[in-house]
Amino acid sequence: MCLIVTIIMFVLSIQNLMQSHWLIGGLQLLISFGFLFLLLRNIRQAQCDRTGNCNSCVLPDFITKLFKK
Repeated sequence: MCLIVTIIMFVLSIQNLMQSHWLIGGLQLLISFGFLFLLLRNIRQAQCDRTGNCNSCVLPDFITKLFKK
């Protein structure tokens, strides 16, 4: 789901930025990067849960406490 939202928001932001709609394009780009961040965090957390060693393969603790599974 995060991948689909990321791709859609990124495409919409590029279209809006090409049409000089800077505010809405920038907001959509920010949203797409947010969903990309969540997607990458979930992938790394799943890899760490699978292997069992979660030393340094996830993001810093202050970020992981904000975004739980």
